[in-house]
Amino acid sequence: LCVDLGDARIVRALLQDAAVPASTLARIHAALTTKDSGELAALTHGMPAADRAALLALPGLYGDIQVLDEAERLLPAKPAVRQAISELRQLARHLDGRARLSFDLADLRGYAYYSGMRFAIYAEQAGDALARGGRYDEVGAVFGRNRPAVGFSLDIKQLVGSVSARPLRAAIRAPWGEGESLRAAIAALRTAGETVVCVLPGHESEVDEF
Repeated sequence: LCVDLGDARIVRALLQDAAVPASTLARIHAALTTKDSGELAALTHGMPAADRAALLALPGLYGDIQVLDEAERLLPAKPAVRQAISELRQLARHLDGRARLSFDLADLRGYAYYSGMRFAIYAEQAGDALARGGRYDEVGAVFGRNRPAVGFSLDIKQLVGSVSARPLRAAIRAPWGEGESLRAAIAALRTAGETVVCVLPGHESEVDEF
């Protein structure tokens, strides 16, 4: 498995002083996600120099744990930025040895939803993420309870497609009946780990399915 990590707070901190229309902000987010450096340079023209330089550096901040060292060197020492990098390091220590780690500080998929760290989990056999998720602490505010929250979505198709097919075990077909000895035999087989399929009354024509 590969766990890809990022944090929405980094871009949010870099853009908090940007006096640009909402439509331009949306295009900046899109340019960061697609790593379109040319578009990003055009959209950030006129922004404060330090923030603009940091935004232009983000598309290149992708890779292994060394990305966090580069981020500390290239990004301004804003509290939210430093906290995000520190927490990414902390999580990386917990995951060390359990999965291959990568970091993408320009990945802003779901940026309007996530309030902090976000993750995606990949497997070699899958063409897309098996799961995506992260922190969304601010979502509950609309319901009157703005409290910490975290969650993820799971792609069942991707998950099943990435797992090696297991050989099917033979099942046991049994007649339907109320006989005590029959029910005891079926119970004993199931307790032993066997799969027992009872042919229900009126469904005898479907027996070929088994």
